[in-house]
This record gives sequence, structure tokens and C-alpha cells, in this order.
Amino acid sequence: MLLSQAWERYESDKRIEGFSPQTLKAYKLQSGLLIRFFTDAQLDTITTDQLKAYLAKSSETLKPASLAHRIRFMKSLFRWSHEEGHIPKNPAAKIKEPKTGKRIPKFLTEMEIEHLREACCSPMENALFEFMFSTGCRIGEVVTLDRGRINWMNRSAIIRGKGDKEREVYFNIRCEIWLKRYLDNREDRDTAIFVTERDPHRMSIATMRYIIKRISNRAGINKDIHPHQLRHSYATHLLNNGAPLDVIQSLLGHEKSETTRIYAQLSGSIRQECYRKYF
Repeated sequence: MLLSQAWERYESDKRIEGFSPQTLKAYKLQSGLLIRFFTDAQLDTITTDQLKAYLAKSSETLKPASLAHRIRFMKSLFRWSHEEGHIPKNPAAKIKEPKTGKRIPKFLTEMEIEHLREACCSPMENALFEFMFSTGCRIGEVVTLDRGRINWMNRSAIIRGKGDKEREVYFNIRCEIWLKRYLDNREDRDTAIFVTERDPHRMSIATMRYIIKRISNRAGINKDIHPHQLRHSYATHLLNNGAPLDVIQSLLGHEKSETTRIYAQLSGSIRQECYRKYF
């Protein structure tokens, strides 16, 4: 079996298993690089030493975190190939990821958040900014969110996170005001919560990033601001106001804490109560 054929079958299986479109898109890019390096060789002819040579070449241009991502894909592909009986031995079994130092998340101060708020100049910008900050959602979770997943009575939304898992997130009154104002002004019938300004259709991740960058440029903040900083700022805001760490992890959709302790599952009612109390 050729590498390209293995990838096609692997992708089909992982799609059935519920891998997110974002993960499959990233893995497709990695598969293309792997196939090109090995000129689409037969799967069972690839050795551990050859894979290490590929990674050694990759390490010349990739940071440790990016190299680790490449290794995770490679190990997943060859483990699947071995389990499915396409190869007698897994050549990636003993390959280890590089150690990556833990970085302190970059967050925005309350002053910077207020400057960003003032720099929003349309209901759409205000709604997007407030929703991302007050829910702590990942940008991919906001992109896939539909209007029908909003519970206005509860000021909450059901979003689909990593691993295709659903969770309930909450937003504050300020966000509710701007979100309703934005949606009331729209004339399209697209189901997406956020759509493009011209020829309305579901907003892409790239467009959302551009809008946040546009807002930050107007605000004049001397920082390279990106959407994930709003998520970090959300978590920091809750932590600074006394929210328990396990509640924050639950709201963010993390399975376990950074200190590797077991993730504390909380009921939706407790998470909602803690959100109302601390945000």
C-alpha cells in the first residue's frame, strides 16, 4: 500500500471516529509533506531510521512545538496502519516528541480590554469581541457556532470543542446586548452566528483573526494581539476574581489541569453558578 492510499483510508476512519475538521485539515497538510519526502513510497518499506532522517531535516526549520505536532501525526498514522494490518511493524513506535518548555499564557490587562472595546466600531465587531472574551471560546468553536445553539434565557451557548465534544459556555449582559443588536441588524438567513460583511456566509477563522487584528490596530495597543489571547485573558480574569481552577478548566473545555491532576468534572448548574459569581 502506498503512503497516499494509507492516508486516504486513515482520513476516512478518523472522520468516522469524530476527528474535528480542523484536526483533519492539519493532518492532511502533514500527510502531503510526508508523501512528498518519501515520494509516495510503499508503506511497509519505510524504516524508523528514514523517519528519523525526515524529522531531523524538519527540525532545521521547525520549532519544537511544530515538530512535536508533526511527530504526533506520524505516530498516529503508522500506529493505525499497524493496527489495521497494513504493516507488520510500526516504525514510529519508539520515536519520541521533543521536550517543549511550558510558556506562560499571554493575556491582556483590564485597561487593554477596555481600549479594545472602545476601538470596536460596528455591532459585528462589538459582538464578536464580547462573545470571544466573555465565553473564552476557541476561535474554531466560534466559527462553527450556529444561532440555534444560543439560549437567550440562560445567556449560554452549546459549542462543539476539541474531539467533537459539546459543552455549555456562558456570556455576560454586555455580550447579550451587542449580540442581539448585531443579529437584529442582519438581513440574511445564514445559520451561522457570525457571517461575513459582504455576501453574508459563515465567517472563516482567517476573517475572524483579521477583524480582531483590525480592532487592535485601531486601539493602538503595542502588542501582537490574536484571538487566543482573549481566551487567556478570560481565564486570567476568572482566576483573579477567585474562581476555582477546576471550574475554569471546565468552562474552557480542558480535560485535565496543567499540573497533570485529574480533571474535576462539574455539573452544568455548578459551572453556570460559578460563572455568574466570578465573571
